[in-house]
Amino acid sequence: MQAKYVKRLQWLAAIMSIMLLSACGFALRGPVALPFKSIYIGLPEASALGGELRRHIRANGQTQIMSDAKAAQVVLEVLAETRDKQILSLNSQGRVREYNLIYNFRFRVRNSVGKEFLEPVDIQLKRNISFNETQVLAKEAEEVLLYRDMQSDLVQQIMRRLAVVKMDD
Repeated sequence: MQAKYVKRLQWLAAIMSIMLLSACGFALRGPVALPFKSIYIGLPEASALGGELRRHIRANGQTQIMSDAKAAQVVLEVLAETRDKQILSLNSQGRVREYNLIYNFRFRVRNSVGKEFLEPVDIQLKRNISFNETQVLAKEAEEVLLYRDMQSDLVQQIMRRLAVVKMDD
């Protein structure tokens, strides 16, 4: 008799937990709605960052990417893009043990005649990477992967900033 009561309480607790989780309002992030109809991206077509940013903008389906800055409603102008690698720590022999990878990106959004819709924005991303001189090739591959991860994070941050641009033509 006692075992049946415990089983029922366990089932009831499980059902309540499932209901609580489903009611929390969690939902996957959908496409970002941009407040303009067309954009010119000031990054080369062959650029990995430019390609990923164009894919995300096309994914929303509402904004057209223009090949001419004068034909676009807004222009994403890249002011600076740098990658840097700083020594973070050394081992007891004075050799590098850890690096800090830094990705800096600065951009602004304006129209074709120069009116700014978004003042220059600085985004800085950092990742730490350990270093082992016996595994140089593996660590170089890891560095490439970390920069690629930072690039994806950068694209997401750019998209969020583009979504809040105030269009007051």
